Amino acid sequence: MEPEKKSNGAFVGLVVIIIILVVGGIYIWQSSQKEKTVTNQDAAVLDSLQLDAETTDTDTGVDVNTID
Repeated sequence: MEPEKKSNGAFVGLVVIIIILVVGGIYIWQSSQKEKTVTNQDAAVLDSLQLDAETTDTDTGVDVNTID
């Protein structure tokens, strides 16, 4: 009788899955490590929006305490 040949398919599949998980983990870790910087142009736009929000008249003339 010939000895049975062992298949390494399950082992190779496991190694591939582990490599994919490690690469994905490194990718997520690196993407969360990037600093989010605000440029001068972004800061100017944000300041402009803040100024617009502060000068906008939001008075509706409705007293919230009288609404049932």
